[in-house]
Amino acid sequence: MRTGKIKPFIPRTLPLHLDWESLIPSIVAANRALANFDGALYGMPNAELLLSPLTTQEAVLSSRIEGTQATFGEVLKFEAGEEPEQESRRLDIQEILNYRTALHVAEEELRSRPFNLNLLLKLHNVLLDSVRGRDKGRGRFRTIQNWIGRPGSPIHQAAHIPPEPLSVRPLLDNWEKYYHAERPDQLVQLAMLHGQFELIHPFVDGNGRIGRILIPLFLFERRLLSRPVFYLSAYIEEHKDEYAAGLSALSSKQDVDAWNRWVKFFLQAVAEQAKKNLDVARSIIDLYEKSKAEIIKITHSQYAVPLLDVLFEQPVFSPAQLQRRVGMPSKQMIMSLLGRLRDAGILIVTRESSGRRPQILAFAELVNLCEGHQVFRVAGARRAVRVGARRAIRSRAR
Repeated sequence: MRTGKIKPFIPRTLPLHLDWESLIPSIVAANRALANFDGALYGMPNAELLLSPLTTQEAVLSSRIEGTQATFGEVLKFEAGEEPEQESRRLDIQEILNYRTALHVAEEELRSRPFNLNLLLKLHNVLLDSVRGRDKGRGRFRTIQNWIGRPGSPIHQAAHIPPEPLSVRPLLDNWEKYYHAERPDQLVQLAMLHGQFELIHPFVDGNGRIGRILIPLFLFERRLLSRPVFYLSAYIEEHKDEYAAGLSALSSKQDVDAWNRWVKFFLQAVAEQAKKNLDVARSIIDLYEKSKAEIIKITHSQYAVPLLDVLFEQPVFSPAQLQRRVGMPSKQMIMSLLGRLRDAGILIVTRESSGRRPQILAFAELVNLCEGHQVFRVAGARRAVRVGARRAIRSRAR
């Protein structure tokens, strides 16, 4: 760790020499795990719909690394119309929503044109829209010196002092060229890109979030994933000390050993997170199929599947939001369907209606699955119905 020095660090340009032979086991493991996860995406009916809650969860986790406190459940409640009590929570939620929006904007851009530095600026502009940091060079590469250290610490106590402003654009030009280069392994290339981006730290604020957004975008553009839904924020948060130490070593040595250790760490992160993502994807598919059988049985309605799709897209909602959806039935029919799902325990009430405040409902099991723990209690009726649905699914399979 660099302390007591105020000279900016200038990283070497890419590509850099690596000990490829030592990386082979990690390369094989990471590529295999990622391919298995992508295979699950191909097998998913309507993957964009089913995995949309995970995009919100990634936005929550990535923003949490930067200090936000809002939870996945709070974001969903906010979108359903429930304002948080604290203003700081509202700002946290807005940062999370901006992160999610930036991911969607980038995905649409990459469907028609390759990644470039203008898109990088566009994503930064979206990320800092109307939130803390909006006055810190939003949508522009920095023209001032920045540094990384404890909040409020002076530059001479910095852990890392990125390149001086005049060096930022030449380094990014080299970084962009390396981004589009053909390299022996694309996951190693991504590890180098992520590490180098954090060393350059091209923005005054928002570098960490932009650096994490770039991971699924690269995998999507290079066709390693059919959808940009692979996120590393959960792993980074769980291993934040090791992550920070790896980047710190790059800024203090820039030698082969430091980069090799960093690449191995990154490949291990990809391998382990891909396995977890695969488990979650399979659980989501299983939940969808079980819920479809249950809802059809409960409602006997032609709207059963469209309603279920809405629940996956927006698992916390008010009835009025459902009524505004295209293809939904009359208000009376919607309230009847929701009542049956509530009685069966599939939906729970998180806020009763009061005056102008509408009732808010939640598809509890999906929220709990995405959070990884019980946020909402699943009613006993839901468990009873689920047993019957499993039997129905097994019967159809026979």
